[in-house]
Amino acid sequence: MSKTKVTLAIAASYFIFAILLNSVGTVILQAINTLGVSKTEASVLEGFKDLSIAIMSFVVASFIPRLGYKLAMLGALTVVAVACVSTALISDFYAFKILFAAIGCGFAVVKVSVYSIIGQVTGDANSHSSLLNTIEGIFMVGVLSGYWIFTAFIDPNDSTAWLNVYYLLAALTLIVITSVIAAPIMPAIISKTKRSGWFDFIAMLKLTYQPLVLIFIISAFLYVLIEQGVGTWLPTFNNEVLKLPVAISIQLASIFAAALAFGRLVAGQVLKHIHWFVVLSSCLIAMAGLILITLPLTENVTENTVISLFDAPLAAFILPLIGFFMAPIYPVLNSVMLSALEKHRHAAMTGLIVVFSALGGTTGSIITGYVFENFSGQHAFYLSLVPISLIFISVIFFKKRTDAISQHATTA
Repeated sequence: MSKTKVTLAIAASYFIFAILLNSVGTVILQAINTLGVSKTEASVLEGFKDLSIAIMSFVVASFIPRLGYKLAMLGALTVVAVACVSTALISDFYAFKILFAAIGCGFAVVKVSVYSIIGQVTGDANSHSSLLNTIEGIFMVGVLSGYWIFTAFIDPNDSTAWLNVYYLLAALTLIVITSVIAAPIMPAIISKTKRSGWFDFIAMLKLTYQPLVLIFIISAFLYVLIEQGVGTWLPTFNNEVLKLPVAISIQLASIFAAALAFGRLVAGQVLKHIHWFVVLSSCLIAMAGLILITLPLTENVTENTVISLFDAPLAAFILPLIGFFMAPIYPVLNSVMLSALEKHRHAAMTGLIVVFSALGGTTGSIITGYVFENFSGQHAFYLSLVPISLIFISVIFFKKRTDAISQHATTA
């Protein structure tokens, strides 16, 4: 029962942050349409979100175990609730910069805590990978919900009506805070060696010198570059390239989140029977194939009257399905990496995961926004073939290193 309460609390925390973090694509589209900002200027919102994640993770990841996961999560959620209410009241573009900075800082704290708690409530690599994929799947359900929650508040006759969504999100965050308070989250696992928090911080930095960690960091950076590049700009792609209305553009972008959620939930079961390397290799090949097949369908689309989802062109439904094949990559890499480390090092490793994932997300959004504005939406999405190829290479090296570690552990 206690394990169930803990699982529900961390799942609920991930769910609310999923809505907030991935609303950046919707906010970018709304900022372009209602606030008159350019695509390049709007893309900085991703930077406020992701760089705050990176900085916060880099600074506090090694200290969170000493503070306590429950207290850390409660503090992060409280700050986000206040930021949501403030954004609705201020209603200006600079307020969104502050909001996403607060969301990023809060998510950094929550992610480090959640990943570390998962290591405490699971006993082996398979159960760890399964629960992590399930939690990440719930995260994507939150992303999917977010698209529809935001569109429910969009009024073509009132450009500011959609800001009221933040009152609802603040209320939902308060409910999550209650669930965390009720959860019997165990104290952090800290190395028995007596040392300062700064020693742990240095230890986190030293992890980057390990070849396996370095290969993993490159893989995670490239993956998030793709996911954020596609996910953040898909609503704008639907609106400007496929000539769809704003509300329908956002709703169709939810297919991407649905595909990611479904893919991760399916992967949680598939990985019990098929080796992770086979799964990831197949997914990467499928991603590249889908891009090459679908993007030509988005060329020279004429503007037609679209009043419902079913009036949209076929490409609007096919392109977001890349999320299904993308889905297992990130949680599997995270799980394999964490399973290769001692549990007292999970918080430090998660800090590195969040830092380089955030840097990848910011890079992906800025590059995609720049190419979108100066070339075309198709060029921006074709560009994802480059990091897909690089991930395939890095995953091969990642497998070789993990196999070598396993063999060494067996013979030791």
